[in-house]
Amino acid sequence: MVKIKICGLKRLEDIEIVNKYEPDYIGFVFADSKRKVSHDLALKMKSNLNSDILSVGVFVDADIGEIVELFEKGVIEIAQLHGNENEEYIRNLKEKTNYELKIINAIEMSDEKDLLEFDKSISDYLLLDSGKGSGKTFDWSLIRKDFNKKFFLAGGINISNISKAIEEFNPFAIDLSSGVETDGFKDDLKIKEIMEVIH
Repeated sequence: MVKIKICGLKRLEDIEIVNKYEPDYIGFVFADSKRKVSHDLALKMKSNLNSDILSVGVFVDADIGEIVELFEKGVIEIAQLHGNENEEYIRNLKEKTNYELKIINAIEMSDEKDLLEFDKSISDYLLLDSGKGSGKTFDWSLIRKDFNKKFFLAGGINISNISKAIEEFNPFAIDLSSGVETDGFKDDLKIKEIMEVIH
């Protein structure tokens, strides 16, 4: 069954909601964004999070030391990279965490991107997106059927198109943020509906 990630949690109330519906992953944004959280708040939220739910830190060209520190403090289990981080950066990050930190490498999809280039990446997963938190879908026909890397599908996914996304592309996981929000805040009912569709 496809896994679900709810990204951009920024309140303790958001933790209460996800604990109720149990997605596989949640995301804390540490890059500049309207959903950015401090390390202290993320630690508080993580300490209240159901231990079955894995936490992902979202970064854009962050100092490797910041990511390692958040991993070592137990705030995140996975780093999601949205900047210009190359294979050397990813390898360095893996080495500094004894290869325990998982990496999601975000790819901004366009006609110029050939996904086969990323098949051999040492990142654990790819995340296919239309752009950093744009809330818009990209042209899904760009997703090649012949690449093997496990991927998260992101960008403008909501209750109206999630079934099509899963049926057509069989992603490893679906990444949701604005699609489960109302007025910029996570919406209990929208998350419930999405989880029901998945199950």
